[in-house]
Amino acid sequence: MLSNAVKAYETVQKETMPGREVEARVLTQGALKLMECKKNWDSPNRNTLLDQALKYNQRLWSIFQVEVSKEDNPLPKEIKLNILRLSKFIDRRIFETMAFPAPEKLDIIIKINKNLAAGLRGSPNGPVD
Repeated sequence: MLSNAVKAYETVQKETMPGREVEARVLTQGALKLMECKKNWDSPNRNTLLDQALKYNQRLWSIFQVEVSKEDNPLPKEIKLNILRLSKFIDRRIFETMAFPAPEKLDIIIKINKNLAAGLRGSPNGPVD
């Protein structure tokens, strides 16, 4: 399943828009899914929303892990290591939230996704909330 997601990501990246914009969009989408879940925390379908939002973000960050681990990835080694460390942190937060759901646990993932998306779009003064 992950390989299909990676292939789909690579296809979209190559065919429709620059890679940075694709990455910014999927990060923003991940943040929006989590924000929607947090906004509707007390709704009867919260568990479904939470599951979908966390799985989306988990897949997203797994794809980043795969991409930065490739030998032909052109990013500097230090940046690749930072992305891997960040993705490891996000993985832990996702699993923690799955095990013990709480809306405030979503905040850091939302913030990271939004800030990285802003940086990829060249908006260094973008979201930092």
